[in-house]
Amino acid sequence: MSESDRSATIMAGCPLEHASLYREIQFIVHDPVVFIELRETGERILILRDIEMDRARQQARVTDVHCPADFVPAEGLSGDRATATAQAATECLRRKSIEVARGDRLLPLVYVDAIRAAGIEVAYDPELGVSDRRRKTDEEVAHLREAQRVTEGAVAMVCETIARSEARADGTLESGGQVLTSEFLRLEVDKHLLAQGYSGSPAIIAGGPSAADCHWLGWGGLRTGEPVIVDIFPRNRSTRYCGDCTRTVVHGDVPDEVLRMHAAVLDAKRAAIKATRRGVSGEFVHLATAKALNSHGYQMGLPQADDPDSYCAMTCGTGHGIGLDVHEPPLLDYKGPELVVGDALTIEPGLYCRAIGGIRLEDLVIVREDGCENLNTLPEGLDWT
Repeated sequence: MSESDRSATIMAGCPLEHASLYREIQFIVHDPVVFIELRETGERILILRDIEMDRARQQARVTDVHCPADFVPAEGLSGDRATATAQAATECLRRKSIEVARGDRLLPLVYVDAIRAAGIEVAYDPELGVSDRRRKTDEEVAHLREAQRVTEGAVAMVCETIARSEARADGTLESGGQVLTSEFLRLEVDKHLLAQGYSGSPAIIAGGPSAADCHWLGWGGLRTGEPVIVDIFPRNRSTRYCGDCTRTVVHGDVPDEVLRMHAAVLDAKRAAIKATRRGVSGEFVHLATAKALNSHGYQMGLPQADDPDSYCAMTCGTGHGIGLDVHEPPLLDYKGPELVVGDALTIEPGLYCRAIGGIRLEDLVIVREDGCENLNTLPEGLDWT
């Protein structure tokens, strides 16, 4: 056996929170686990609590299931669960004559310290759990397609509710005799998604000038004539894959400048999607967005302190990868990497103005050999009546 064969990859943590680890083992557990794959033999070893072993043997995509007690070092195991799992993982590596353990970007220091103390080299592999996750399989695309279908349903529900509400004399919207607030609509989104097996971070339902902050969640009553950004990004509680979709809705008459902003963002989204294909960079797609917005007279970049409230620009990147996490590599932004077949990406240009608020449109696409496949079907306009 050559020296290069005496290596293993190692991932550790809680699969409920560590998406790359979950993708490898396809098994959910709430406690620390460690996954080890041996280069020479291909053994896929999972070490976890003894009470989880039977379920892991039935469900986890590994070849061997162990508990820490199977790999007790000479000094014994700690009473701390995470430390004991790290000690057992190290002892497993030692017994397998491993000389180099390749860890991902999330490998906890408790493992690094224990492995190095045993005289085994720990090498950081920046692509482990990154490049493999980018190339989505057909099964993963099916999960994303379903997640986006459910996400679109929630977006449409919110946009239609806003569009069909009534405006009071002061411009505040009401529905069922009550003021229509961002908080109320977020609760409706949560109930809608939970009923279909989805949950996740609070939805963005942001209206008026405060929505110039592109990640502001939105609070308080919504108003007629103001754009409302509706951005929903839930996770399927079974498959763990995420959806992400944004539309913008305006109740009543749409101000001329909002119409101009929307036309520019729509043009930018279409330009970015057209530019998205295998082999181009994330920066290339972002520059296509910038070119489209610039052609409409809008700028790129955050406002400066002395800029007027009328300053209107795209203040963020064009999009990001998506899968088991809502935000994954690659970025569609300056210095964004080359795109590969299977990349799942959001395309979400927007314009933001402190005097008006924001306009954002977001689709989810899959990079193919000759372009990209758009998983979205929702209309793109501001009128949802």
